Amino acid sequence: MTRILVTGSSDGLGQMAARLLVANGHQVVLHARNHARAAHAIAQVPGAQTALVGDLSSIAETKALAASINELGPFDAIIHNAAVGYQERERIATVDGLPHVFAVNSLAPYILTAMVKRPKRLVYMSSRLHLKGNPSLSDLTWESRRWSGMQAYSDSKLHAVLLAFAAARHWPDVLSNCVEPGWVATKMGGPEATDDLDLAPRTQAWLAAGTAARVTGDYFYHQRSAQVHSAAFDPALQERYLAACAQLSGIEFPPR
Repeated sequence: MTRILVTGSSDGLGQMAARLLVANGHQVVLHARNHARAAHAIAQVPGAQTALVGDLSSIAETKALAASINELGPFDAIIHNAAVGYQERERIATVDGLPHVFAVNSLAPYILTAMVKRPKRLVYMSSRLHLKGNPSLSDLTWESRRWSGMQAYSDSKLHAVLLAFAAARHWPDVLSNCVEPGWVATKMGGPEATDDLDLAPRTQAWLAAGTAARVTGDYFYHQRSAQVHSAAFDPALQERYLAACAQLSGIEFPPR
């Protein structure tokens, strides 16, 4: 039986992917940022094994979550789904003084990737908006730039691709890929979204379950390779991103 962890699975696409995986006979572990949402997640995904708790906006809680995952593991696959959207109108600082969007969408997946025992498959959620992300990696924590929620979100989705491709390059024994689910009518996407909601969770579930071809270092939209920011393939840029996250988190990216 395939064991799969889905972060941010108390609602939205994470919950939908978890339901799909459970329905297909996989052992699924959920995640939520607090105990109330974890209980909600379990209620919404009958058949899930359990729900882990950890607020990904906190470096300390993210590290504690990594420890909990390792205690419960190993896992065959992890879907790094948890994220916040682009609606924040000002730079909201976390307990660590970081922008909320960067902490949850960018740094937390890095910490979990670096600290959790490597699964066979890693799946990272991105967005077509990653094409508008800033590949210079300048001012990642928005200390000097004028805040833009949309730009911060776009940057974070480029970071997801950089992390996925870096993991694929560093760890040839792990299949690491990125997914664009489309603009769909979830709480994050909003009611005006135009993509097919039914298709949105399927590619990440397909990759996590291991039913896809043995591909790594790719970017998918509806189970097909899709357009990706050309800068994401640059090993030097990937290394700069890993180094910046290591400095901010105090966790080095493990060598091969």
